[in-house]
Amino acid sequence: MTYSSTGTFRSLRNYNYRLWAGGALISNIGTWMQRTAQDWIVLAELTHHSATAVGIVMSLQFGPQVLLLPWTGFAADHFDRRKLLLWTQGIMGALALGLGLLTVTGLIRLWHVYVFAALLGCVSAFDAPARQTFVAELVSEEDLSNAVALNSTQFNAARLIGPAVAGLLIAGIGTGWVFLLNALSFGAVLLSLLLMRPAEMHTSERAGKAQGNLMEGLRYLAKRPDLIAILVMIFLVGTFGLNFPIFISTMSISVFHAGAGQYGVLSSAMAVGSVTGALLSAARARPRITMLLLGAGAFGAGCGLAAVMPTYWAFGIVLVLVGVSAQTFTTTVNSTVQLSTEPVMRGRMVAILLAIAMGGTPLGAPLVGWVADRFGPRWALAIGASAGFAAAGVGLYYLLRFRELQLRREGGRLRFSISEAITEPALRTAEAAISQQTQ
Repeated sequence: MTYSSTGTFRSLRNYNYRLWAGGALISNIGTWMQRTAQDWIVLAELTHHSATAVGIVMSLQFGPQVLLLPWTGFAADHFDRRKLLLWTQGIMGALALGLGLLTVTGLIRLWHVYVFAALLGCVSAFDAPARQTFVAELVSEEDLSNAVALNSTQFNAARLIGPAVAGLLIAGIGTGWVFLLNALSFGAVLLSLLLMRPAEMHTSERAGKAQGNLMEGLRYLAKRPDLIAILVMIFLVGTFGLNFPIFISTMSISVFHAGAGQYGVLSSAMAVGSVTGALLSAARARPRITMLLLGAGAFGAGCGLAAVMPTYWAFGIVLVLVGVSAQTFTTTVNSTVQLSTEPVMRGRMVAILLAIAMGGTPLGAPLVGWVADRFGPRWALAIGASAGFAAAGVGLYYLLRFRELQLRREGGRLRFSISEAITEPALRTAEAAISQQTQ
């Protein structure tokens, strides 16, 4: 494992990145508060503990990542990302305000939550690739992997704080006020975007209309077996494994008969592991595909172990381990895709990544919710475990097929070696050399 000598928090030396990280942390705390309140109001207030309804909400919220893919990646590559984020973040704040007002006035119905989830999903489909790739404009290429990992750290630090606060607020003042506080939190990230110094940004070439279409991105992807393997892995884990709103809420209510406060504590317990995993990723100098294999396998083992935990506190402890493995996996995916992709293609590759990671939710969440309703939450977690092991199998196949994975024993210890990945720049260099030789 290789660690950088310049520090885990080196990206924070950059003024623009410090602004962005601070504003995003406040906004993400609000976002996690809303997610917790949204799951709770659907599961405990608007239905009679229907995990299927929670799955439908997740489907509506994440489905637009796939439906709008031809435009979201182009927008991230073609438009000024800072201005695009000002629009998307402002609209998401307005949606949180509308949902909060409906709830505090007692007018909220289940179909309202469905509509707001779908609208939020449409805006998020444009926001997510722009937000993920915007980090590359705030730091140098050398610090990009660190900045991506620190982004995950603050996101999961918010995940640690938000659900616990939401649980207390739901019990104390009601779900509607949680939505309203989330709407207020968007002001922090909007202010950070307005206060940035454009002259200090690391802007790259913008894609023209001919370069910005989805087919160009798919042709680029077709020449990258490493990216294809990563996308298959994230599809499996994202579709069937990263359904924690269903896993945690159903285990909390149906198995352990816990209240809103205890539900928030379980979500925060997993966030402890996620923050740890993100910090470990930030300390690494470069992402390694072997960490994807280990992360996916550990995720499968963690979900399997969580499924058989007999008590509330034992389940919470295992969630910490699940959080470490899940965050190691997802952060390494994000860093690897961004660092190994041409800057002009980065928005489309991240859009495809997010579409696969979150767009699989409309398929996986209702299925996992149905399994939780029909057979019990423990069997739903078993599906997550199977997804992790399947993803690890895909990673192993890629290493054997394309990276010449070799195992050997040295000094009584088992060691392995792999060849370097063939990236797009390397392919172009090789093609140019072959062209010169044949002329």
